Formats: sequence, structure tokens, C-alpha cells
Amino acid sequence: MQHHLASRLDHISSFHVMELMKMAAELEAEGRHLIHMGIGEPDFTAPPDVIAAAAAAMAEGKLQYTSSLGLPALRNAISRHYRDQFGLDVPAQRIIVTAGASAALLLACAALVEAGKEVLMPDPSYPCNRHFVAAFEGQARLIPSGPAERFQLSAQMVREHWGAQTAGVLLASPSNPTGTSIPQSELREIIDIVKQHGGYTIVDEIYQGLSYEGAPFSALSLDSDVVVINSFSKYFNMTGWRLGWLVVPESIVPAVEKLAQNLFICASAVAQHAALACFTPDSLAVYAARKEEFRRRRDYLVPALRELGLDVPVTPDGAFYVYADCSRFSDDADAFAKQVLREAGVVIVPGKDFGPATAHRYVRLSYANSLENLQEAVRRLKAFLHPEKI
Repeated sequence: MQHHLASRLDHISSFHVMELMKMAAELEAEGRHLIHMGIGEPDFTAPPDVIAAAAAAMAEGKLQYTSSLGLPALRNAISRHYRDQFGLDVPAQRIIVTAGASAALLLACAALVEAGKEVLMPDPSYPCNRHFVAAFEGQARLIPSGPAERFQLSAQMVREHWGAQTAGVLLASPSNPTGTSIPQSELREIIDIVKQHGGYTIVDEIYQGLSYEGAPFSALSLDSDVVVINSFSKYFNMTGWRLGWLVVPESIVPAVEKLAQNLFICASAVAQHAALACFTPDSLAVYAARKEEFRRRRDYLVPALRELGLDVPVTPDGAFYVYADCSRFSDDADAFAKQVLREAGVVIVPGKDFGPATAHRYVRLSYANSLENLQEAVRRLKAFLHPEKI
């Protein structure tokens, strides 16, 4: 029997990078040694206090459903984190604990996205963000955003592209795939423009803890009506635990709670109890040291890539990605990434997953790998790109 699938699937693309990952797995099965710079997750695992807290929760039988909004203790801990790290008063009642940042974005889109309405976002951007909008039958409108805008939407771009069907903007700062942030003054202006139009601003801050320039900053310091997404996956090194959070205006908490009850019941109880230990002094010291290690890797990799001729037009100030222009060597970034995989043994990601504007010129490299492996990757890339210098 052939089932008729919902038409919304026409607006949701597969991850093209998975084809590349399959090629990598086949090469490794043949005995090839590869350097992975395509994976978007930390190479670190949860620190000892978090592992111990998870084990204790299981030993003590703390495995029942929690409130759909999350453990009160964890919501309070996140609230204190905003106070301690950012000097912000974010009441716990505005914080919803979710099954990863993906669930937070789904809940935000379920609450805010109207069928047929537009949501503006930059091109390039993380592909799932536009697919979350499509899942609720909204129209993700990708606005080409180049190096002059730090690969982000500018206030002027929002002003120019806001139309009769536009309902909001979805931003990420720092961004995947570019590692770039929106300057505070620019974000303030974007939020003001959106409010003037009666729209909503959703800001994905899952890489916020991995910001390397200036004082810690959250969009919540600019306006209490902003919807913010965050996660325990990136800075807190808990990718497979599937735990995140959502901060919303107090007025829409009941609506999001109703959605969470129906769509998810609650986030993992074990992961929530474990996450309480993310905020111990020992864990925070581990995260601070790991952040500095990421910074050290960035400071090695960016100039090394530029020396190879892979142009990095905007130095990433956050996350663990470098978005590099490969057009000196190829006008097809997808073919280039596959050739680098086969001939150099380095896994990188072509730009086509992140939107059409940069699809053919750019590749994303992740420095969520050891410095020694990054150095070996650069040696391999040099031998591949400049064999005459070897």
C-alpha cells in the first residue's frame, strides 16, 4: 500500500551532509584514517559531577515524569546562571526545560508560526531552523547574508525585506555554520524593528557559552519579549542527553506548557537531575577551561586555513566552526568536500545544507577536535592543495 504523505514534507530537505558521512564510514571500513572536522558537537563529554549526578538519580530511582515545564530546581538553577553569568533577572517561571534545543525550537514555532506566514532568517543558517518553520507550515524566507553582514541579518535587511506576510525573525548568535555573532547594537535595532511591526524575535543562543570576544551577552538583556533558545549540548557538553531550555515572555508560558504536555510530556528526568551538576564550581571550572581550549584551536586553525588559500572572510567569534571560501580551488563546494575526503582524508562539510547563497563557494570546518588532529588535518590539506610545496 502506498501512503499519501503530507505536503509539508515537500518543504523539508534531507541533510545532504549525510551522504558525505556515509562515504566517510565506507572509507574507514576500508581502513582509511580520517580527520573529522564535520561533526557539530564537542569532542568533550560531560564532566565528573554531571556523570555522578546522573548515576545518583538512577540509584535513587528519580526516574518518574517531571513537570512539563521541567524540574523546579533546574529552572531555578538556569535562572541563577543568567544572574551570575550575565547579570540578568530571568525569573524561573519564564524558563521551560525541553528535550534538547530542537524541542525548544519546535515549541517556539508551534506557539508562534502561523501557516503561510513568513519568518526571516539569514542565508547561511542551520538547516533545521527553516525546517522547524516548515513543519508548522510557515514560510522560511532566507535572506542572502554575506561577509559584509558577518553572515547575519542586519537591521537594514530586516527593514527592507519585511512584507505583508512577514511575522517574525529567527536568528542564531553565535551561528552555525559561521561561528559569527550579531553585534549587540545591531540586534537591539533588529528587535526594535520587529516590535514596530508587531512581530516576534526568536534567538538561538545554543553556542552562547562559547563566545570568545567581549563580555558574556544574551538577547534577553535587550528585551524581555524576545524568545530565546539554549541548550546543554554545546557549552555543557551533553549532546546525547537531549536537554535544552526555552525562555519566553511570561504571558505565553501557559500556551507553551500546553504544547509541551501534549508533544513531549517532559524532558528526560535523568538528564534533568544530571544537569543540576552543570552549575557546581568544579563543573563551571571545567567548562571555562574547555572554552579556552576551543579558543586556542580557533586561533590556530583560522590563520592556517588562510595561509592555505581557504579564505575566512570573517573571523568566527563563537561556537566551534570556521566558514571558509574554497572558490580559489573549486566552484563546486560539494565536489570539493568529497575530493578532500577521498584524497586528503579530512572530513569537512559543503555549504549547500545551509542555504543556496553560499552553497557553491563555502565549506564548514569544525574545530571540535584535538589540536593535534587539527594540525594533522592542515598538513593533509596542504599536501592536497599545494603538492608543489611538499
